[in-house]
Amino acid sequence: MFKQLSEIRQKLEPELKELMRQRVIEWRKQPAIFRVDRPIHIDRARKLGFKAKQGFVVARVRIRRGGLHRTKPSGGRRQRRAGVKRFYPAKSSRLIAEERVARTFPNLEVLNSYWVWEDGLYRWFEVILVDPHHSSTKNDAHVNWIGRPANRRRVHRGLSSAGKKVRGLTNKRKG
Repeated sequence: MFKQLSEIRQKLEPELKELMRQRVIEWRKQPAIFRVDRPIHIDRARKLGFKAKQGFVVARVRIRRGGLHRTKPSGGRRQRRAGVKRFYPAKSSRLIAEERVARTFPNLEVLNSYWVWEDGLYRWFEVILVDPHHSSTKNDAHVNWIGRPANRRRVHRGLSSAGKKVRGLTNKRKG
């Protein structure tokens, strides 16, 4: 069913673009990290481990696009050597989004995340969070590994899928 849902979404691309433009107008007025009732792309969320039951939370995150800008140094040097523009973070914006959500919800663990939409100024991601202490996740054999002490604060140690990709661990040729 979810495979057919993703195929339908790809076929209806122009209509969905207009719908998403209307949604983005509302999203811009919301806070940068906003807990949502259900994911926008249910098929994508289910592929990444989301289940519609207690203990699972989905948060939408807004990340600003573009490179980093340092403050201009006060002191005598040539403008060319001031080093203000063209700094790029070593992390992907998806990993930055996951880390921000993990700081906002300290009692939950990040399971995974996916891209939702972007415009000229912002990029939105939906992050799937799991409560490791909830009884429904403790009894679920597919998710109870996240409650082990070795997986505590895993997103800040680069152990989520976005963190592994940034560290170059997802490409099978690299080993």
